[in-house]
Amino acid sequence: MRFDTLPAEDCLIDSHCHLDAPELAPDVDGVAARARAAGVGQLLVPAVMAGTFDDVLAMRERYGCWIAFGLHPIYLDRHLDEHLALLDEYLARHAPAAVGEIGLDFYLPELEPARQETLLVEQLKLARKHSLPVVLHVRRSVDRVLKYLREQKIECGIAHAFNGSEQQAQAFIRQGFKLGFGGAMTYSGSRRIRALAATLPLSSLVLETDAPDIRPEYAQDAPNEPFQLARFVEVLAELRGIQTAPLRRALRNNTLAALALN
Repeated sequence: MRFDTLPAEDCLIDSHCHLDAPELAPDVDGVAARARAAGVGQLLVPAVMAGTFDDVLAMRERYGCWIAFGLHPIYLDRHLDEHLALLDEYLARHAPAAVGEIGLDFYLPELEPARQETLLVEQLKLARKHSLPVVLHVRRSVDRVLKYLREQKIECGIAHAFNGSEQQAQAFIRQGFKLGFGGAMTYSGSRRIRALAATLPLSSLVLETDAPDIRPEYAQDAPNEPFQLARFVEVLAELRGIQTAPLRRALRNNTLAALALN
Protein backbone atom coordinates (compact mmCIF):
# COMPACT_ATOMS: atom_id res chain seq x y z
CA MET A 1 0.00 0.00 0.00
CA ARG A 2 1.76 3.12 -1.26
CA PHE A 3 0.83 6.79 -1.27
CA ASP A 4 0.71 8.98 -4.36
CA THR A 5 3.77 10.97 -5.34
CA LEU A 6 1.47 13.91 -6.09
CA PRO A 7 -2.01 13.39 -4.63
CA ALA A 8 -5.08 13.89 -6.80
CA GLU A 9 -7.08 17.08 -6.34
CA ASP A 10 -9.69 15.41 -4.13
CA CYS A 11 -7.19 13.55 -1.95
CA LEU A 12 -6.44 14.46 1.63
CA ILE A 13 -2.89 15.05 2.82
CA ASP A 14 -1.88 14.42 6.41
CA SER A 15 0.71 17.15 6.89
CA HIS A 16 2.07 15.65 10.13
CA CYS A 17 2.01 11.94 10.95
CA HIS A 18 4.57 9.90 12.93
CA LEU A 19 4.05 6.72 10.94
CA ASP A 20 7.30 5.38 12.41
CA ALA A 21 6.08 5.67 16.02
CA PRO A 22 6.25 2.52 18.18
CA GLU A 23 2.53 2.76 18.93
CA LEU A 24 1.73 2.18 15.24
CA ALA A 25 4.42 -0.43 14.58
CA PRO A 26 2.31 -3.56 15.37
CA ASP A 27 -0.04 -2.79 12.45
CA VAL A 28 1.68 -0.15 10.35
CA ASP A 29 0.56 -1.80 7.09
CA GLY A 30 -3.00 -1.62 8.36
CA VAL A 31 -2.53 2.03 9.33
CA ALA A 32 -1.40 2.84 5.79
CA ALA A 33 -4.20 0.80 4.22
CA ARG A 34 -6.90 2.44 6.35
CA ALA A 35 -5.54 5.85 5.44
CA ARG A 36 -5.65 5.13 1.71
CA ALA A 37 -9.15 3.67 2.02
CA ALA A 38 -10.27 6.89 3.74
CA GLY A 39 -9.01 9.04 0.87
CA VAL A 40 -5.63 10.07 2.27
CA GLY A 41 -3.40 10.41 -0.77
CA GLN A 42 -0.17 11.38 0.97
CA LEU A 43 1.31 12.09 4.39
CA LEU A 44 4.40 13.72 5.80
CA VAL A 45 6.45 11.74 8.33
CA PRO A 46 8.86 13.96 10.31
CA ALA A 47 11.78 12.53 12.28
CA VAL A 48 12.28 13.68 15.87
CA MET A 49 15.89 12.67 16.59
CA ALA A 50 18.96 11.35 14.81
CA GLY A 51 18.08 7.82 15.86
CA THR A 52 14.87 7.95 13.82
CA PHE A 53 16.30 9.33 10.58
CA ASP A 54 16.66 5.84 9.13
CA ASP A 55 13.20 4.89 10.42
CA VAL A 56 11.50 7.62 8.40
CA LEU A 57 13.62 6.69 5.39
CA ALA A 58 12.26 3.16 5.76
CA MET A 59 8.71 4.56 5.81
CA ARG A 60 9.35 6.35 2.51
CA GLU A 61 10.83 3.21 0.97
CA ARG A 62 7.92 1.09 2.12
CA TYR A 63 4.97 3.43 1.52
CA GLY A 64 6.15 6.27 -0.72
CA CYS A 65 5.31 8.90 1.90
CA TRP A 66 6.99 12.28 2.21
CA ILE A 67 9.54 12.63 5.00
CA ALA A 68 11.39 15.28 6.98
CA PHE A 69 14.50 15.20 9.14
CA GLY A 70 14.87 17.22 12.32
CA LEU A 71 15.79 17.32 16.00
CA HIS A 72 12.65 17.82 18.11
CA PRO A 73 12.99 20.02 21.22
CA ILE A 74 11.24 17.51 23.49
CA TYR A 75 14.11 15.06 22.98
CA LEU A 76 16.71 17.65 23.93
CA ASP A 77 18.64 15.27 26.18
CA ARG A 78 19.21 12.88 23.25
CA HIS A 79 20.61 15.45 20.82
CA LEU A 80 24.39 15.63 20.56
CA ASP A 81 26.37 18.41 18.91
CA GLU A 82 27.43 16.02 16.14
CA HIS A 83 23.79 15.33 15.27
CA LEU A 84 23.62 18.70 13.50
CA ALA A 85 26.36 17.55 11.12
CA LEU A 86 24.47 14.28 10.62
CA LEU A 87 21.28 16.22 9.92
CA ASP A 88 23.15 18.30 7.35
CA GLU A 89 24.33 15.10 5.67
CA TYR A 90 20.86 13.52 5.58
CA LEU A 91 19.33 16.71 4.16
CA ALA A 92 21.93 16.69 1.40
CA ARG A 93 21.75 12.99 0.58
CA HIS A 94 18.12 11.98 0.94
CA ALA A 95 15.94 14.74 -0.57
CA PRO A 96 13.40 15.21 2.23
CA ALA A 97 10.34 17.40 1.83
CA ALA A 98 11.25 19.56 4.83
CA VAL A 99 13.36 20.09 7.91
CA GLY A 100 11.34 18.90 10.88
CA GLU A 101 10.11 18.39 13.39
CA ILE A 102 11.98 21.29 14.92
CA GLY A 103 11.06 24.20 17.17
CA LEU A 104 10.71 25.20 20.80
CA ASP A 105 8.77 23.79 23.74
CA PHE A 106 8.38 26.11 26.73
CA TYR A 107 5.68 23.93 28.32
CA LEU A 108 8.00 21.29 29.82
CA PRO A 109 10.13 22.95 32.54
CA GLU A 110 12.99 20.45 32.25
CA LEU A 111 13.82 21.55 28.70
CA GLU A 112 16.52 24.23 28.86
CA PRO A 113 15.31 27.20 26.77
CA ALA A 114 18.77 28.45 25.76
CA ARG A 115 19.88 25.10 24.37
CA GLN A 116 16.56 24.66 22.58
CA GLU A 117 16.99 28.04 20.93
CA THR A 118 20.56 27.33 19.86
CA LEU A 119 19.44 24.03 18.31
CA LEU A 120 16.53 25.70 16.53
CA VAL A 121 18.68 28.45 15.04
CA GLU A 122 21.23 25.95 13.73
CA GLN A 123 18.48 23.89 12.12
CA LEU A 124 16.91 26.97 10.54
CA LYS A 125 20.30 27.74 9.05
CA LEU A 126 20.38 24.24 7.58
CA ALA A 127 16.89 24.72 6.15
CA ARG A 128 18.08 27.89 4.45
CA LYS A 129 21.26 26.18 3.23
CA HIS A 130 19.27 23.36 1.62
CA SER A 131 16.36 25.58 0.48
CA LEU A 132 13.82 23.53 2.43
CA PRO A 133 10.62 24.48 4.27
CA VAL A 134 10.37 23.75 7.99
CA VAL A 135 7.83 21.88 10.12
CA LEU A 136 7.62 23.58 13.50
CA HIS A 137 6.77 22.56 17.04
CA VAL A 138 5.61 25.77 18.78
CA ARG A 139 4.15 24.79 22.15
CA ARG A 140 4.01 27.87 24.42
CA SER A 141 6.74 29.42 22.24
CA VAL A 142 5.07 31.03 19.22
CA ASP A 143 6.54 34.52 19.58
CA ARG A 144 10.06 33.23 20.15
CA VAL A 145 9.87 30.91 17.15
CA LEU A 146 8.60 33.75 15.00
CA LYS A 147 11.55 35.87 16.10
CA TYR A 148 14.02 33.30 14.81
CA LEU A 149 12.09 32.74 11.58
CA ARG A 150 12.35 36.45 10.86
CA GLU A 151 16.03 36.62 11.77
CA GLN A 152 16.89 33.61 9.59
CA LYS A 153 14.55 34.72 6.78
CA ILE A 154 12.60 31.45 6.71
CA GLU A 155 9.38 32.00 4.79
CA CYS A 156 7.93 28.58 4.01
CA GLY A 157 6.59 25.77 6.16
CA ILE A 158 3.99 24.66 8.69
CA ALA A 159 3.32 25.66 12.29
CA HIS A 160 2.25 22.23 13.51
CA ALA A 161 -0.61 21.86 16.04
CA PHE A 162 -1.20 25.59 16.13
CA ASN A 163 -2.68 26.76 19.42
CA GLY A 164 -1.82 30.44 19.56
CA SER A 165 -3.83 33.63 19.33
CA GLU A 166 -5.34 35.17 16.22
CA GLN A 167 -2.61 37.82 16.29
CA GLN A 168 0.07 35.10 16.36
CA ALA A 169 -1.71 33.22 13.59
CA GLN A 170 -1.65 36.32 11.41
CA ALA A 171 2.06 36.77 12.15
CA PHE A 172 2.76 33.24 10.90
CA ILE A 173 0.67 33.87 7.81
CA ARG A 174 2.59 37.07 7.05
CA GLN A 175 5.79 35.04 7.42
CA GLY A 176 4.59 32.69 4.67
CA PHE A 177 3.53 29.78 6.86
CA LYS A 178 0.50 27.52 6.97
CA LEU A 179 -1.11 26.48 10.26
CA GLY A 180 -1.78 22.85 11.18
CA PHE A 181 -5.17 21.85 12.63
CA GLY A 182 -6.28 18.37 13.63
CA GLY A 183 -7.54 16.39 16.59
CA ALA A 184 -7.73 19.33 19.01
CA MET A 185 -10.23 20.95 16.65
CA THR A 186 -12.71 18.11 17.31
CA TYR A 187 -13.10 18.98 21.01
CA SER A 188 -16.17 21.09 21.71
CA GLY A 189 -14.29 22.75 24.56
CA SER A 190 -11.43 23.90 22.32
CA ARG A 191 -13.17 27.18 21.62
CA ARG A 192 -10.15 29.21 20.53
CA ILE A 193 -8.82 26.54 18.18
CA ARG A 194 -12.25 25.97 16.67
CA ALA A 195 -12.78 29.72 16.23
CA LEU A 196 -9.43 30.06 14.45
CA ALA A 197 -10.19 27.07 12.22
CA ALA A 198 -13.51 28.68 11.34
CA THR A 199 -12.32 32.22 10.66
CA LEU A 200 -8.70 32.28 9.49
CA PRO A 201 -8.18 32.56 5.74
CA LEU A 202 -8.75 29.16 4.18
CA SER A 203 -5.48 29.60 2.27
CA SER A 204 -3.60 29.46 5.60
CA LEU A 205 -4.83 26.07 6.82
CA VAL A 206 -3.54 22.51 6.50
CA LEU A 207 -4.85 19.33 8.12
CA GLU A 208 -2.82 16.94 10.24
CA THR A 209 -3.29 14.09 12.68
CA ASP A 210 0.04 14.01 14.56
CA ALA A 211 -0.71 10.27 14.74
CA PRO A 212 -0.46 8.48 17.08
CA ASP A 213 -0.88 11.61 19.25
CA ILE A 214 -3.56 14.33 19.65
CA ARG A 215 -6.42 11.84 19.62
CA PRO A 216 -9.80 13.26 18.58
CA GLU A 217 -12.57 13.74 21.12
CA TYR A 218 -14.60 10.88 19.72
CA ALA A 219 -11.74 8.31 19.74
CA GLN A 220 -9.64 8.87 22.84
CA ASP A 221 -9.03 5.21 23.70
CA ALA A 222 -6.83 4.24 20.73
CA PRO A 223 -3.78 5.72 19.03
CA ASN A 224 -4.66 8.37 16.49
CA GLU A 225 -4.32 7.34 12.83
CA PRO A 226 -4.20 9.24 9.52
CA PHE A 227 -7.56 7.78 8.40
CA GLN A 228 -9.13 10.20 10.91
CA LEU A 229 -8.38 12.99 8.43
CA ALA A 230 -11.59 12.09 6.59
CA ARG A 231 -13.61 13.04 9.65
CA PHE A 232 -11.41 16.03 10.47
CA VAL A 233 -12.23 17.57 7.09
CA GLU A 234 -15.93 17.15 7.83
CA VAL A 235 -15.48 18.89 11.19
CA LEU A 236 -13.63 21.74 9.52
CA ALA A 237 -16.25 22.05 6.78
CA GLU A 238 -18.97 22.31 9.41
CA LEU A 239 -17.03 24.93 11.37
CA ARG A 240 -16.53 27.03 8.25
CA GLY A 241 -19.99 26.40 6.78
CA ILE A 242 -18.70 25.12 3.44
CA GLN A 243 -18.86 21.92 1.42
CA THR A 244 -16.16 19.28 1.85
CA ALA A 245 -15.26 18.94 -1.85
CA PRO A 246 -13.85 22.47 -2.36
CA LEU A 247 -12.35 22.33 1.13
CA ARG A 248 -10.44 19.14 0.31
CA ARG A 249 -9.04 20.73 -2.84
CA ALA A 250 -7.99 23.88 -0.99
CA LEU A 251 -6.31 21.96 1.82
CA ARG A 252 -4.44 19.78 -0.65
CA ASN A 253 -3.16 22.83 -2.50
CA ASN A 254 -2.27 24.59 0.76
CA THR A 255 -0.13 21.64 1.85
CA LEU A 256 1.69 21.52 -1.46
CA ALA A 257 2.36 25.25 -1.14
CA ALA A 258 3.58 24.87 2.47
CA LEU A 259 6.13 22.30 1.32
CA ALA A 260 7.05 24.22 -1.86
CA LEU A 261 5.74 21.35 -4.00
CA ASN A 262 3.24 23.33 -6.09
